[in-house]
Amino acid sequence: MAKRFLILLPLFSTILLLAVTVTESEAYSTTTPFQGYKPECFTHLHFYFHDVITGDKPTAIKVAEARPTNSLNVNFGVIMIADDPLTEGPDPSSKVVGRAQGMYASTAMKDIVFTMVFNLAFTEGEFNGSTLAMYGRNDIFSKVREMPIIGGTGAFRFARGYAQAKTYKIVGLDAVVEYNVFIWH
Repeated sequence: MAKRFLILLPLFSTILLLAVTVTESEAYSTTTPFQGYKPECFTHLHFYFHDVITGDKPTAIKVAEARPTNSLNVNFGVIMIADDPLTEGPDPSSKVVGRAQGMYASTAMKDIVFTMVFNLAFTEGEFNGSTLAMYGRNDIFSKVREMPIIGGTGAFRFARGYAQAKTYKIVGLDAVVEYNVFIWH
């Protein structure tokens, strides 16, 4: 009987120690009703995105390229980094209201489709200093593409919504894209 007790003693000790530890430790998180900011505004933004790959002053550059993986010439695996101007109008000389800073990668093997990861950083008007985070699939030959807005900073804290992109003009590899962005914040 004593041997049996000695064998079970470590098991009982471990259970007792765990019970004490659980009751003595604090949770790593707590859930409380949020008393702070509550999104109430709906905003529609309209601007033009200028992606310049060619010329003396490109705003987007290729930083990686995979070796060809299929017979189609769609540049699957290309990664571009961009700091593209956002303007009020389609003309590159129109007023700059912000920058689209981020990257896009060719992620389809048979089509020209990009995965877009951008911060839309605004530099003018009431949203100066605020940003929106956009992440999504961009099938550039579709008439209108939709990408989610997944967050923001400043005036756009807690933002959620979507961006609609429509190609306005393509000259060679350079593109002007019209954006309509609809957000709750």
